[in-house]
Amino acid sequence: MERRITAVLGNSQKLDGGAMFGNAPKALWSRWLEPDDENRIPLRCRAMLVEELDEGGEVARRLLFETGIGVFFPPKLKDRFGVVEDSHVLLESLAELSLTPEQIDVIVLSHLHFDHAGGLLTPYAEGEEPQLVFPRATFLVGKEAWERANHPHFRDRRSFIPELQPLLEQSGRLELVEGETSATLGEGYRFHYSHGHTPGLLLTEVATAAGPVVFAGDLIPGTPWVHLPITMGYDRYPELLIDEKQALLGDLVGRGGRLFYTHDPHTALSGISEGKGKFSASEELAAPRGWPAAV
Repeated sequence: MERRITAVLGNSQKLDGGAMFGNAPKALWSRWLEPDDENRIPLRCRAMLVEELDEGGEVARRLLFETGIGVFFPPKLKDRFGVVEDSHVLLESLAELSLTPEQIDVIVLSHLHFDHAGGLLTPYAEGEEPQLVFPRATFLVGKEAWERANHPHFRDRRSFIPELQPLLEQSGRLELVEGETSATLGEGYRFHYSHGHTPGLLLTEVATAAGPVVFAGDLIPGTPWVHLPITMGYDRYPELLIDEKQALLGDLVGRGGRLFYTHDPHTALSGISEGKGKFSASEELAAPRGWPAAV
């Protein structure tokens, strides 16, 4: 089956550069992403759209990997967490592709932190409860990530949306994933797991005509984080995360694989190069559309 990948922008964020680059000094990370007067760097919340084509070249199924942060926050929290736009950008980006939420068949969530799953919800409206905006999609979440969202640690409890898990359960369209494969996704997809950022981070590998593509989630949120020592202050276990990165990147280099980045402000998709034990992004694409048939 042919699969084509398109980058779909969601709402943007501005977050503290020191938090995003952990123990890396500002003199280093500011070369990659220039901070503003408040030390915040620009970040995307980008989704990956995969369209499966049938033998006649028609789209048989559409899968969306994550939904970004959305605009579910009330105004005070929206400003605190650096959400830039007032409108639901993900839905606008889908509309630019002539797609509606009803046309998304599957949504795969690497984890349930609000900047990756908030786009599932309707925009904030005073006095109204949030609702899911994708009425047909099956929602895939790793079982361990699901358990973390329902029983968070004191350190990361503010990273989750308490209203979200009940809505997903009540939809009747929730699949909790264990192991490397999913009955819903079928052939051509397999999962890698990471625990350095959050328990059970689900990284989906997609088979394409140009080789495997891994949705890198918060293991590698953008091209600067391809460098092994670079981690985030939000990561639970930075040393474990570095080991996980090294294993995944080494595997992908050996198989000619690529990474899709959710938070990088400039690059959505890249290859991986290795030299003298160091990894770096290569063949960077800012906004792939229908890749690999087109860019």
